Amino acid sequence: MKFLFDENISYRIVKKLKSSLPDIVHVSQTPLKYASADRSIWEYAKAKNYTIVTLDEDFKDLANRLSFPPKVILLKRKNCSTDLISILLEDKREEIAIFHKSETEGLMEIF
Repeated sequence: MKFLFDENISYRIVKKLKSSLPDIVHVSQTPLKYASADRSIWEYAKAKNYTIVTLDEDFKDLANRLSFPPKVILLKRKNCSTDLISILLEDKREEIAIFHKSETEGLMEIF
């Protein structure tokens, strides 16, 4: 599984999760510019086979309009810390793996 974390999540998440999810990158570590349009992030993730992890509801709209790939994991907890995000993702690891393998689901919401 490859994950691209949107810029609304701290770049520090990569360091926190790198041991358990080795193929992760933050949007700031890509050729995309800061404050890139959501559609640019979408296209980059699609081209590089990443699942987007975000707090931004706009990606839900893109997923509903454009389908997948890329897949989107939308974190529904606002103003949460990097520590909480890493715990949420670790706790949902099995569900995320099932979602990743799904041929019919392109959007996963984590509450």
